[in-house]
Amino acid sequence: MAQTIAADVAIIGAGPVGLFAVFELGMLQLSSVLVDALGEVGGQCTALYPEKPIYDIPAHPAIGAGELIAQLERQTAPFRTPRLLGRKAQGLTGSPGAFEVTTDRGDRLHVKAVLIAAGAGAFGPHRPPIDGLDAYEATGSVQYYVRRREDFRGKRVVIAGGGDSAVDWALALKDIARVSVVHRRSKFRAAPETAAQLDAAAVRGEIELVVPYQLQGLRGSNGTLSEVEVATLRGEVRAVPADILLPFFGLSMDLGPIAGWGLKRDLHHVRINPGTCETSLPGVFAIGDVATYPGKLKLILQGFAEAAVAAHAIFGVARPGEALHFEYSTTKGLPNAH
Repeated sequence: MAQTIAADVAIIGAGPVGLFAVFELGMLQLSSVLVDALGEVGGQCTALYPEKPIYDIPAHPAIGAGELIAQLERQTAPFRTPRLLGRKAQGLTGSPGAFEVTTDRGDRLHVKAVLIAAGAGAFGPHRPPIDGLDAYEATGSVQYYVRRREDFRGKRVVIAGGGDSAVDWALALKDIARVSVVHRRSKFRAAPETAAQLDAAAVRGEIELVVPYQLQGLRGSNGTLSEVEVATLRGEVRAVPADILLPFFGLSMDLGPIAGWGLKRDLHHVRINPGTCETSLPGVFAIGDVATYPGKLKLILQGFAEAAVAAHAIFGVARPGEALHFEYSTTKGLPNAH
């Protein structure tokens, strides 16, 4: 059922950065409403890799992506923010202090500012160009996300790719599965520390590195995988035994209707002023992976910092003429919930 909601800020995207923005806005006694195309909060952390460990969250040497979302949920709970899930933000009209945001389900949000925290936008995996791929996807022999690590216990797992996801999951699965990693180069694009761990695991015989090769085909019957065929650029072909193929070639990004709002963009990213996180449209802000500016780091912790910057800038839009008497949370505590 379509809803009409009035709040200070509409947050588009309920991933980790969007959730933290609820907290930062709440600390300034600004109300918000969350909109997300997925049916649950958490973005990629929930939908793609809830058990994946994250190592660069302050005070957490390691925390599962799903647990991070659970903790953010606890942090935002006092503010009782309405959530419109399974909906896409569609239309934007009005001006700073008096915007209307509509969704594809007919909801109308009357807000003073808009905060885009859409991450990669609507996302989906880049699928490898392999004949007969659909049949193997249908049986689960080819998967693009790891929802439950335990599902791979005792399996022969071939991971294709050279970025952080490929390396992180190779390390995470090596103790419960027979893991082979296929990459077209011997050098990986992952964080140096985890790439070094991968090399060390390969030396110990815990992981097989299949380099320099790239995917060429799949072998099996009735959608059940038995081998992954790989080849070098010189045409040398070999078969790697496999029960499951995990291709990690990144995600395709689509901003959807937001792309039609007239925002200045660099491809699928929205340009912002890093001092305020405001976009080219006054009163519309962007944070997290969707936002870009010189020196931008695509890290969750950078998005968290941007949430704080944006919240303070938004205060001037939502409360024009009102002075912001900022206090640290250690002395201020939590304000009254909205």
